[in-house]
Amino acid sequence: MDRLASGAFDRADDGGGLDLVNPLQAADMLGEVAVERFRVGGPDGGGQVRGSRCSVIHADAFTDPPHFAAKAAAERMITDAGPPATILRPGVYMQTETQWRGALDNGFFSSPVGDKDVLATDTRDLAEVAARALVNRLRPGAATGIETLDVVAPEVLTGNTIARIWSEALGRPIVYADDDLDAFEQQMRQFMPAWHALDLRLMFRRFQADGMQAAPGTDQRLRELLGRPMRSYREFAAETAASWAS
Repeated sequence: MDRLASGAFDRADDGGGLDLVNPLQAADMLGEVAVERFRVGGPDGGGQVRGSRCSVIHADAFTDPPHFAAKAAAERMITDAGPPATILRPGVYMQTETQWRGALDNGFFSSPVGDKDVLATDTRDLAEVAARALVNRLRPGAATGIETLDVVAPEVLTGNTIARIWSEALGRPIVYADDDLDAFEQQMRQFMPAWHALDLRLMFRRFQADGMQAAPGTDQRLRELLGRPMRSYREFAAETAASWAS
């Protein structure tokens, strides 16, 4: 059995069975699809619900990370049912970068995003886009089809680019650590279950290998919805650094 296959299962800490590699856990993954089934068709399969569904960018392509696969399954269910819905696909959440503050304090940006194009999303923008998309769906004469929308800032990022942004925001040198996914997975295992650490490793492996690319017209569509540009990573880093200094 190869490493990914053998790593797909880990003995539970209490010795009570096996955990699937899934950040939602197996029951939660099935629950996400079941909830989507209820939302788009109702418990008896009839009726439709207008709404906005949060997925993830490239959910249909990056299917090896289990939490991407769960999002892709939910997307397919929505598409098959055909309700009036907007599927939102964010990129890397900017707010999660604050978890690396310890590394930043030591002069490193340690999220192994690689040197391919990576796109980021401020969660405040994602929430506003979701709300506006939902309100638009509720208006008389609103479109009844399914819209899939990448919700990402147009700013193209890499590990080194992000490190330079933090250097400017913090006023001191910050360097990109490296692309070492073995070390990253071991570090993550210190404070999360092994299946979750492996899931994140698979996600970052796809980021490093393939990067991200928004669909054509994404920035214009987001500007139409928000009435302004998406917040950039540079703006987020400057705001965050100021809050840390206060």
